[in-house]
Amino acid sequence: MIKHCIIKIYGQVQDVGFRYSAQQKADGLGITGYVRNSADGSVDIEAEGEAGALEKFISWCRQGPPPAQVADVEYEYTDQARNFTSFNILP
Repeated sequence: MIKHCIIKIYGQVQDVGFRYSAQQKADGLGITGYVRNSADGSVDIEAEGEAGALEKFISWCRQGPPPAQVADVEYEYTDQARNFTSFNILP
């Protein structure tokens, strides 16, 4: 069953390749949605996929790519399925 999740990553997560790496990880796990930088310096992700794949993706978000320094990850599962067809990088 497809689940929908909103994820917010805090720390040194912009200008370190986080969005590109998140897209690569999501594609590998069959997750759709998007990743974007937030004005407050965090990274926002909206993701849809199988529960197990989302758990693996959230676990990856806690580390991020090697240059990133993740301080915290908040996530929430919702009922608002968006039926994304791919995982995109937004500005």
